Amino acid sequence: MSVSGIARAVVFALVACVLPFAAQAQVAPKVVRLGVLAGGGSGFKLGYDPFRQRLRELGYVEGKNLALAVRNAEGRAERYPALAAELVGLEVDVIVVQGNAALVALNKATQTVPIVMAQIGDPVGAGFIASLAKPGGNITGLSNQAEGISRKWLELLKEAAPATTRVGVLRDPRNVAHAKMWQEIEQAGRLLSVSAIALEARRADDLAPAFSAMAAGKAGAVIILPDPAFGANLRQIAGLAAEHRLPAITVFREFPTAGGLMSYGPSFEDNWRRAAEYVDKIVKGANPAELPVGQPLKFELVVSLKTASALGLTIPTSILLRADRVIE
Repeated sequence: MSVSGIARAVVFALVACVLPFAAQAQVAPKVVRLGVLAGGGSGFKLGYDPFRQRLRELGYVEGKNLALAVRNAEGRAERYPALAAELVGLEVDVIVVQGNAALVALNKATQTVPIVMAQIGDPVGAGFIASLAKPGGNITGLSNQAEGISRKWLELLKEAAPATTRVGVLRDPRNVAHAKMWQEIEQAGRLLSVSAIALEARRADDLAPAFSAMAAGKAGAVIILPDPAFGANLRQIAGLAAEHRLPAITVFREFPTAGGLMSYGPSFEDNWRRAAEYVDKIVKGANPAELPVGQPLKFELVVSLKTASALGLTIPTSILLRADRVIE
């Protein structure tokens, strides 16, 4: 073999050795580092698995091209600042967040890491984004507060318990979305001749005194505003409502199963699945400042006839026909 032939053979051999490694380098997936800051409660329990399933459908596989770092405050709002700082310190690519108080802490921890809202109420009014159409900054995702949903809670209670003239509203003053919900309830109350009483609870120990105050204030029903801390204590809240014989409604669909009267609100599963789609868009280069914030598309009404019977109420057919689920 000539010198030139030997040289060509060496080149071909080198190419044959290098090509497989080059091919592997081309297909080696980039590992997306995804953080989740959760408030806990039923909203997170319902939504997290559908969120992971949607990520898998979009091609993100844990242990292969996806690394998940989940931090769950489990209904304890005082844990948010430390958990938010921890996630930011892990240098994740995107953070998905549940709960307004969690987002307040996260917003203080970073102004640069892209943040996707999975369950956030009134993000414009809370000052998280500039507008739904063009959020601006590093935050986008889903709002779980549709226009008029707070009014709907009062309308359903009044329909189920027509004698109600005063309604207690359980809220957490740290939840910035509760101000708009309270305003909607007050406005609806004027139209329905129902006055509203605001009762504050920051932790589980505040719940019993809040319900006692409602009873002392002659409330005939109660609205539990959406908050991860309340979602984490649904059985206690349902028990207190039953103890004080108060028809109660909230956004969490497990509430009637736990002994409450009704729930009405957006599908948490649907919101979390859509949050996964926002993550996918951002990972592929979309700018969160220009991704319009979505609003709930699916709503669910659940009614407990068992609780209604215990309260001496007859749920009207108009409600039962609209219910997605009726608990006998």
